[in-house]
Amino acid sequence: MWQRQLASILEDMDNKTRTGRWLDIFLVGLILLNVLAIILESVPEIGVGYADFFSWFEVFSVAVFTTEYLTRVYICVYTKENEPSPHSKAKLRTRYILSPVALFDLVAILPFYLSLFFSLDLRFLRAFRLLRIFKLSRYSKALRLLIEVFKDEKKSLTAAFSILFVVLILASCGIYLLENEHQPEKFGTIPDAMWWAMATLTTVGYGDVTPITAMGKLFGGVITIVSMGMVALPAGILASGFIDQMERRRQRYNIVLKQVLQDGHIDEHEEELLAVLRGKLGIHDDEATLLLELAQKNQIKELKYCPHCGENLKTHSEH
Repeated sequence: MWQRQLASILEDMDNKTRTGRWLDIFLVGLILLNVLAIILESVPEIGVGYADFFSWFEVFSVAVFTTEYLTRVYICVYTKENEPSPHSKAKLRTRYILSPVALFDLVAILPFYLSLFFSLDLRFLRAFRLLRIFKLSRYSKALRLLIEVFKDEKKSLTAAFSILFVVLILASCGIYLLENEHQPEKFGTIPDAMWWAMATLTTVGYGDVTPITAMGKLFGGVITIVSMGMVALPAGILASGFIDQMERRRQRYNIVLKQVLQDGHIDEHEEELLAVLRGKLGIHDDEATLLLELAQKNQIKELKYCPHCGENLKTHSEH
């Protein structure tokens, strides 16, 4: 069925056909060229001198991305994940349209069509067109890994940013009370003081707004010390999330590896299965070889001992 073949070309990211790989290269190249065009178009000399070229390139890009988007919406019900499925095709398509990757695809083309009916600021359009770079999340394993880490650590990240928000409010209110009378032009309101608090908490310290009173300086020093640990929280959570995610992927690969090694060897079909799994989990070939050697050593070690009593089988056989 041609719908399934098309779904395999477009959506099967871990077992790509040759046509699918070339299509991915073309789409990734087009996305990068779009980002480059948007950057160059912001230069007055280039933007005015090549205005016609940029306009036609935009029309061509939108036509390609629109065709891709509509095709993906149509064939999403024929992917391996959705076929067979107890849900209706309409429900499956609705679920796909609301998925993050589909929303990125929609945002990539929506500003162009909005500009046909509404008068929009060029800067507004350029900013939204730059969002096309998020389409790379469909093709980049690193970006997909980052998204998975954010999903896994969303509760921890929410808690960390909630604490940072509370500290931001406290820092803004504190510096406002201490510096308002002495620097009303810089700390006239709590929202004005938030700029200083944000720069201090992120340890950036632009220097355009600084406390001048003794208590203000003391308070600023305390906030700076506190911020060193506070800002490190999200970074630590993400780093831990990356390590946990990679460890879980290795464990999943090891489970499958043990299953295929139960008969003592890996046939061609099992090797193909492992290759697909390596691509899906982002495991490098050298790491996969090391995991295979460890699995084989563990298997040999397990065969030396009885799984029930733990007795050395080699010694028992000699007696």
